[in-house]
Amino acid sequence: MSSAAILTQSVYESLRNRYLIEYLLEEVRVTFKSDVKISLNDINIDAKEGDILPLPRWLTKIMFKKNLIETQDYEISSYVSKALNRERISKPHDISGVDADFYIRVNDYLESLNEKERETLMVSLNSFVISRLGKIVKLAAASSLSAETESKLSAEERQLYNFVHTSSLALKESVLSK
Repeated sequence: MSSAAILTQSVYESLRNRYLIEYLLEEVRVTFKSDVKISLNDINIDAKEGDILPLPRWLTKIMFKKNLIETQDYEISSYVSKALNRERISKPHDISGVDADFYIRVNDYLESLNEKERETLMVSLNSFVISRLGKIVKLAAASSLSAETESKLSAEERQLYNFVHTSSLALKESVLSK
């Protein structure tokens, strides 16, 4: 692997980690299935069965696995469906918008699904990614990243866009400089 590829991978991982941390720190409304009393560093929870409280997503994941809570984070299914539909109906030369942390949210959602639901969604996601890849490559080969296009791309897609743009410029210079 070239040093440029290693650097690109390192930048990508740093960016992805930043969005992952932000995502895990978001608050999610939960309903307690039983009485819970926890004190851990600066976190103090004293909840009764049926109480509804906002908790950081990272903590809800742990408590959900322990069957202590039910999450109120139902809109993720709708969020993913809307994003897939917007891309499906967008014009061939126009890319629909997604949040910078879209794929982080999608991967977290996929973890919560059973195998059959996950496989069904993966089929749709593959079409979604293929569509976006084609559009990103065409846009990146034609021009540098505009603010409008940047606002429509996930963090990973922005990285790809910049990589394709830089590579296409290098290719143009290489083959047209003679």
